[in-house]
Amino acid sequence: MVRNMKKEAIITLPNPHLRQKSARIHVVTDDVRKLVQDMTDASLDWEDSRPHEISAALAAVQIDTLERVVIIRSDFEDKAVREFTPLINPEIVKYEGQLISDYEGCLSVSSFYGKVPRYSRVRVKALDLDGNEVRFKADGFLARVIQHEIDHTNGIVFVDHIHDKHDAFYRLDEKGELRPLDYDKDVAHSVLWD
Repeated sequence: MVRNMKKEAIITLPNPHLRQKSARIHVVTDDVRKLVQDMTDASLDWEDSRPHEISAALAAVQIDTLERVVIIRSDFEDKAVREFTPLINPEIVKYEGQLISDYEGCLSVSSFYGKVPRYSRVRVKALDLDGNEVRFKADGFLARVIQHEIDHTNGIVFVDHIHDKHDAFYRLDEKGELRPLDYDKDVAHSVLWD
């Protein structure tokens, strides 16, 4: 299968579109299905260029399309499984469990990782590609990924949750290990905020 959309289509901070709210989809059309394919292609192309990272998910805004569409990887453990589940108009119906801080990265935040607090369980409602409503519970890493992507549809980037936490920022080294950053030197005056 020919991939059309490349990783270069993924916008990164400081692009102001990442801080805008996305519009709801009223009808799931062929254009929406094509958008999901483009998002999948861009995600996999990005991943293929990174030896130590996977593309866990992507929101449509990240390819500069302000619509409430996200794709979530079907298997986070196995890079060989290259399938994503699309969610149209996803929303969290209920937050459950406890707030847990853990590492997050983002295809639209070059070179930065952060330790972000998220709920350990969520209940989600969305539409599938046939326009049918789906409801499910997610916990652990999947719950974290879903909260991260729904934030994107609301114009929120993960760094916004940890703006004032000086010890929450990291960078991946050449061996794939996360190393803490010096906030004043590496973060405070970066492209993360305008």
